[in-house]
Amino acid sequence: MQRPADLRDHIEALDALGDLDRIETEVDWDLEAAAHTRYSTEHHLPAPLFEKVTGVADGFRLLGAPAALSSAPGKPFARVALSVGLPPEATGRQIIDHLVATRHHSGIPPKTVSRSEAEVKQHVLRGADADLTRFPVPFVHEKDGNRYANTYGVIIARTPDGSWTNWSIARIMMIDGTHMTGLVMHPQHLAQIWQQWADLGKPMPYALVQGGDPAIPYVGGIPIGDGLNEADYIGALTGQPLKVVKAELSDLLVPASAEIVIEGHLSVERSGVEGPFGEYAGYIPSETSRQPVYSVEAITYRDDPIWPLVAEGKPTDDFHTVTGVGMAAGALAVIRAAGLPATTAWSPLSSASHWLVVTVPGDWRDRLPGVGPEEFARRIGDAVYSTKYGNCLPKVFVLDDDVEPENEADLIWALATRVHPVDRTVHFEDGPILPLLTCYSPEERHATRATKVVREALLPAPDRRDPLSDFTHAYPAAVRAKVLARHHP
Repeated sequence: MQRPADLRDHIEALDALGDLDRIETEVDWDLEAAAHTRYSTEHHLPAPLFEKVTGVADGFRLLGAPAALSSAPGKPFARVALSVGLPPEATGRQIIDHLVATRHHSGIPPKTVSRSEAEVKQHVLRGADADLTRFPVPFVHEKDGNRYANTYGVIIARTPDGSWTNWSIARIMMIDGTHMTGLVMHPQHLAQIWQQWADLGKPMPYALVQGGDPAIPYVGGIPIGDGLNEADYIGALTGQPLKVVKAELSDLLVPASAEIVIEGHLSVERSGVEGPFGEYAGYIPSETSRQPVYSVEAITYRDDPIWPLVAEGKPTDDFHTVTGVGMAAGALAVIRAAGLPATTAWSPLSSASHWLVVTVPGDWRDRLPGVGPEEFARRIGDAVYSTKYGNCLPKVFVLDDDVEPENEADLIWALATRVHPVDRTVHFEDGPILPLLTCYSPEERHATRATKVVREALLPAPDRRDPLSDFTHAYPAAVRAKVLARHHP
């Protein structure tokens, strides 16, 4: 199967897998589309494509759950795999390996094309015509503060000196047809760039991208390091340059095959009241916060545009398969860069991206002479918690690689039988945390500082371990062969 080059190719690929539900009856953007999406996400059903949406022009559509777990038998990560240039049958481990390997590839800069070659320039709205109410901006959860204009789009921003362009996902709430507000939280890259503009007393030019190459929101949702350009990394990930075109109001370059691009400026002041919103931990908090305001000054879009929708909440949804997997890949990369042996890393999907599991090879003692299990765990924690996404991982577990962390039954067995109730825990006290982490107290979340831990659950050296009592280890090879012959003649 050829890798999808834009959201429409992605939809066709899902359709070919039997993983698309074309809903042709009219569906309301006000909660109904998100409820359909949430139900399909929780039950691993095909991605819903809403062909007719209440209150918008014919042809304006919504796509739910573009990167959630797939309904295709034996291909649970198909939507993610297709987004990052892998075949639909790729496993979570293979996706992690691909994300880690491509970090070391030279970036492929995007290719600028003319307006006539850019599908997103088929329609241009400026001034009063640039009104979000023309589009099926979804109301996602009943207790949300308003409709959310960004659940799976990418915000493009550039430092004032032009040295760094960042593409990232952050939630954005619609205030009215020409204004939005959203989370701009340090140390996230968006906040770093906005702060530079705010320090100059100037509003920040931005472009909010919906749709386009499915790698765009995926890369926007994962950590790749300060100062790096996501557009170049997308080229490395897919093996070809991403086509971009100049924005309407600034020198920002936007994806040429995007479905919709919203442009304007982000205010210097935190004058918007944002939230609440049902977040990835699985709860809808009651609090709001003061955030900068996005003015909407121009909108460009394709014929019959498609607005992607993630109904974020209790696992597993697109946040966990995108940001959770991306953080695991980033953690594995920094652990290995620190010279520490690691087989893989994984954020268990049911943990709502609050856990990271690191597995290590049985010969780690030979590769780290003189280092004991506690010190090994501490070094892993030092590596992970030195990164900004370490702020999002309150609990790290270190296990031997006889456990496959993607297999949640295997993982729960290992955690239950190997994690000591009290001992073998390395504390990293009073470190920065993301305030969306619900395992902390309200006081800790407001302070954005708390204790994080690494739970060391390593077995003794291989020659001192008790053997496993499973089919592979508890029976002679000849007996296993007879059993296998009966079941696999």
